[in-house]
Amino acid sequence: MLAVHGVTELRDRVQRWRLAGERIALVPTMGNLHAGHMQLVEEAHRHASRAVVSIFVNPLQFGPGEDYQSYPRTLDADQAKLEAARADLLFVPGVEDMYPGGRDQVTRVDVPGLAAILDGEFRPGHFSGVATVVLKLFNMVQPDVALFGEKDYQQLQIVRRLVADLSLPVEIVGVPTVREADGLAMSSRNQYLTAAQRQQAPLLYRTLGETAAALHAGRRDFSRLEAEAVQKLSPQLRPDYVSIRAAHTLAIADADTRDFVVLAAAWLGKARLIDNIQVTVGAASRPR
Repeated sequence: MLAVHGVTELRDRVQRWRLAGERIALVPTMGNLHAGHMQLVEEAHRHASRAVVSIFVNPLQFGPGEDYQSYPRTLDADQAKLEAARADLLFVPGVEDMYPGGRDQVTRVDVPGLAAILDGEFRPGHFSGVATVVLKLFNMVQPDVALFGEKDYQQLQIVRRLVADLSLPVEIVGVPTVREADGLAMSSRNQYLTAAQRQQAPLLYRTLGETAAALHAGRRDFSRLEAEAVQKLSPQLRPDYVSIRAAHTLAIADADTRDFVVLAAAWLGKARLIDNIQVTVGAASRPR
């Protein structure tokens, strides 16, 4: 695996592959890699002949008081995992490579509507930072396909909207959430949990599963279902929201909705956990 830091070297290598007729996949990450990231790399090999992984802790997507400075940076361990996963190229730019004019002056990308709801309401500006860095990575790598985990479901929908609205020639593939044995969605921030908190954390997934099962069983009192879920999570967790949405648009669910996603964000100590479950109602449908 080749590791590069500069955009010129990145483009030179990718261009060689492209001239050879090879298909390029991109897996954007912030590092501190776990099995969920490795699943993205594995899936990248199914969609392309070359897998490029980026590691960049993006300051634009962290708000005031968030964990930008303390976000775990584990490059040596990450590189070893990517070698084992047969990634072809690791791109590790610095802030000056991504934002040569300074992060405060950089042109930003906004995705109206989708970026202001759910996590966007609690983390103003977060998704503008995400959309900006994703667009820059797409322009730098020019991948044929890019892979994103479904745990960050709202982010995935925003990237899909970005690609559609800006007519970008990139296929976006969502990869199902990888979970611990007790259901907790894998996340780099799970390491903020104490041992006692780690025992409580699976409550989030269980609660979402109960809400999804109720939808599958025919309940349509969405506000009450959301309130019940918040009550189940409290006081062990401090929910920011539990929301039942239309899966493809993230619009508020209504009586005509058939494809749902139940999303939640909740604090447990220093860790902010996010998760979701999708469910389609109808014959032989099941939550996932």
